[in-house]
Amino acid sequence: MASSHSPQERATHDRAAQGLLLRLALRAGVGGAWHGGHPGAPQVALLVPVADAGQLQAALGALEGVPATLLISPALARLDPQGVRAAALAGHELAGAGDPTDLTLLEAVAGQAVTSWAAPDNVPALRGLLARGLRPLPAPEGRPEPGALRSVPPADLNATLTAWRALGYRPVPLRDLPDARTGTPRDLLTLAYTRVVEDRFARDHGVIDLTARADAVMRVAPLDHAPAPLPLPPGTPTAELHLHSPRVVGLAARSQLGAYRAYVRSLKDVAGALHERPELASAQAVFAVTLFHGPLAQAGFTLLDLPPARSRWYGLGFRLLRAAYGTTRAPSEGTPKMAWMPREEFLRRYS
Repeated sequence: MASSHSPQERATHDRAAQGLLLRLALRAGVGGAWHGGHPGAPQVALLVPVADAGQLQAALGALEGVPATLLISPALARLDPQGVRAAALAGHELAGAGDPTDLTLLEAVAGQAVTSWAAPDNVPALRGLLARGLRPLPAPEGRPEPGALRSVPPADLNATLTAWRALGYRPVPLRDLPDARTGTPRDLLTLAYTRVVEDRFARDHGVIDLTARADAVMRVAPLDHAPAPLPLPPGTPTAELHLHSPRVVGLAARSQLGAYRAYVRSLKDVAGALHERPELASAQAVFAVTLFHGPLAQAGFTLLDLPPARSRWYGLGFRLLRAAYGTTRAPSEGTPKMAWMPREEFLRRYS
């Protein structure tokens, strides 16, 4: 049967498919593509794409005192050498964008080596970067995450920097990102797990994300029942805690005390959600099934043993979770338990 799509539609579809494959390849570290830094650090690599001299001046004004990585083309270096040199003298790291043929011109004007380049959207251009020894630099947008790369256009810098600081993030150039590293195939597997498993679970169960702050580690889901072994009638509404496990492990790798303090601050976030979110208004208890039950016990939760079969099942799930996220450091507790606290007691402690 002949295709109903026109040649133009098929070409558009093919370009989109190739673009998706290229983005996935970059996530897996093809060509030494950058991935990010330490998952427990508050620093975020701030990437600022600059298209013309006006945007360059706007970026320099908004970034006064805040060094960043500016993505600048050799063409802009030719048209506005004074502006590009001023950016370098102001302490910004320069990365390239567009056609890399005149890489040496950009380096000469900037007075610094340029080793990273904005990742292109096609394979031939990527080959051109790699032939010059340049490392592809993906520029993802969206909310900040510890150790992430984030691209912010010059017009949005003032508002974005204010919001990031309020959430405890520190914008830095890529060169100053702690433990900056290239992507690996595991990162691609982690992305697939997150999209297929965790994101779907969050949608299906109405999980409320409370991890906007740099050191926040909690999510909470409303339930219309009280699972065993909670000592409550089965139909009692409850709130189930879900940890942002990679962030907990990342924070703990930097400081056990810092991780515990972040844990407690995140319980205050949950208390705020219990007060403010209509879907949690009827929850009569807060509980979690977790391997990180030690900090919850210190925070006043009562620990309950799970039935052996459920304990083994949850233990397997947590091992798979660690494997998916590439977490080599296991929690000190090897057996999952349920930790719980009645609503009113929880609110007294953490409101």
